[in-house]
Amino acid sequence: MTQMTDAYDWHGRALVGQDGEKIGKVDEIYVDEQNQQPEWAQVTTGLFGTSSSFVPLAGATSQEEEVELFRHYGIDYTEEGSVTAAGGHASAGGAGAGAPAGREPAGQDVSGPETDDVMTRSEEELHVGKDERERGRARLRKYVVTEEVQQTVPVWREEVRLEREPITDANVEQATEGPAISEEEHEVVLYEEEPVVEKRAVPKERVRMIKDTVTDEEQISEEVRKEEIEAEDGR
Repeated sequence: MTQMTDAYDWHGRALVGQDGEKIGKVDEIYVDEQNQQPEWAQVTTGLFGTSSSFVPLAGATSQEEEVELFRHYGIDYTEEGSVTAAGGHASAGGAGAGAPAGREPAGQDVSGPETDDVMTRSEEELHVGKDERERGRARLRKYVVTEEVQQTVPVWREEVRLEREPITDANVEQATEGPAISEEEHEVVLYEEEPVVEKRAVPKERVRMIKDTVTDEEQISEEVRKEEIEAEDGR
């Protein structure tokens, strides 16, 4: 006899017939009212699981619908019951919903005065706040650098050149003063300008630090969960 604890492990598994072909997925297990042993499995079939069938798993009381189902799956039916699913006529790995006449589902019944036919769907929402933190510090620092400056300055200088003039009545007396033939030397002082460099500190500008607020956009990425609701046809 198939044990109830074993039958619960069949939920969601595939049910295979005697010919080795997959019948469907077990959606629910139903127990016998007299001995509380697993006897029937509701199996969803079809491409999208839109159809369901009842497959015998254990012995049951003699009822006309049960007899037809046992005969359909090639299992001998007697007044004492039938062979169990563990006997090898069908192997299962799952469970289903909807019960044959006189059978109770082994799953939990959620219907009652505190439940209704409406579900509440919830999901997480992302709420992003902003916090202020210290980004860094800035300071003013003055330091000295040396650079070469070139500037063109005009300067003058004196040079000597000879100027000759002929003897005339006007200058003959000056020209004949002194000995007729002699050696003479005259000295002339020459002057010139030269650049004189003077350096002095001159204030150029005033510098201060001012803080400005700049707005940027940052992309925030986070995973959130949400619930989805879908309908399953239990036919």
